[in-house]
Amino acid sequence: MATQYAITGATAKGIAASVERGVTEGELAPGDALPPVRRLADELGVSPGTVATAYKELRQRGLVVTRGRGGTVVAEAPSVASRRPPRVPPGLVDLATGLPDPAFLPVLRPPAEVRPAFGSHRAVPRLTALEELTVAWFARSGVPAERVTFAHGALDCIARLLSVELRPGDAVAVEDPGFHHVLDLVPALGLRAVPVTVDREGMVPEALRVALRAGVRAVVVTPRAQCPTGASFSPARRDELVALLREYPEVLVVEDDYTVEIEAPPAPTLAAAGLERWAQVRTVSKRLGVDLRWAGVAGDPVTLARHDGRMVMTSGWVSHILQETVLGLFSDPAVSRLVAAGEAAYTERRLALAGALGSYGIRTVGDSGMNLWVPVRDESAVVNGLRTHGWWVAAGARFRIAAPTAVRITTATLQPAQAERLAADFAAVLGDVQATYGG
Repeated sequence: MATQYAITGATAKGIAASVERGVTEGELAPGDALPPVRRLADELGVSPGTVATAYKELRQRGLVVTRGRGGTVVAEAPSVASRRPPRVPPGLVDLATGLPDPAFLPVLRPPAEVRPAFGSHRAVPRLTALEELTVAWFARSGVPAERVTFAHGALDCIARLLSVELRPGDAVAVEDPGFHHVLDLVPALGLRAVPVTVDREGMVPEALRVALRAGVRAVVVTPRAQCPTGASFSPARRDELVALLREYPEVLVVEDDYTVEIEAPPAPTLAAAGLERWAQVRTVSKRLGVDLRWAGVAGDPVTLARHDGRMVMTSGWVSHILQETVLGLFSDPAVSRLVAAGEAAYTERRLALAGALGSYGIRTVGDSGMNLWVPVRDESAVVNGLRTHGWWVAAGARFRIAAPTAVRITTATLQPAQAERLAADFAAVLGDVQATYGG
């Protein structure tokens, strides 16, 4: 434990609050060890059971983890201080954002007039025109969507679905490597994240089988352009996963289809298979703008009812001003053309860098989306080495639980002409690392 911070408290809640305060204020950093239960109990003059209860509460809330003989330590991404990327040093080309190129995002045009609402929108939370368009949006991909609901983005929806379905301590299968905000969200809800290996075709069935047999109660999965690997379901992989999940009908499957196009071509998804408990979340922030905190959600009747029941008691509805803005963008042919041009550019840029790195014998993963996942032996050495050449990429630690080390490169804004220079610099950095560390 950091010597400059002393845990205080005479009750379990007081001790837990003291540890949380230390984490929030940065006095206890990720990986810092907490004192053994008996030692802290002696120091505070309380029973070991009191300290054990405090540590249990902290574990359930995702602030600490227990590592067997390694003791209890502050989590790598404690729920009160979710992992944020480090600040980009000035003068560097930022390839760590995971965000789209602003050149392919439309100008947002909220309704010109916003008349005062009389009372609450809880009784009619969704604009009829947008609701109908969203139903058709899902239907084009074969997703059963007799009714849909809305949420404030994918993470808001996933958090609500998991919190109404599961209880603290329950296990959730997550992709590994996977979207870092999901990896942070699960423990923040007091749930246990069970890593499931991902390859180029998405979740590996045998790895998911192990998680299901271990008792996970929910699965959070991405059908295409998976972050950070770019994995997308093949029809065969989708069918394997569906057959496996049918053996566990009580498990909730949450599918985050965050890169679906406005006019999406059919793609293999779990949601289209008619599972017992399921929800598919579709967002527009990557295609229409990060300020559009809106998501369309399809799912089985029980799942949607539980989601909406909790939403009624909290935020109530998604702003109708926001809904009108999304509706206008969905209905604009010029926006559809701009999005299509962006998709073509993202593919060209991703392939250009993958090809350039491949010419140096550097293996990459990234068959779709805006990122390349590049396996490396030492993430920090590669990130810092590329920094000296003027590039800023993301260390893979933010996206991993047990997966091998790698770095993530966002190619959304990387012009093809820049790809060769980045690849040459990457190869030089790998050569320097090998010369320094060997192997």
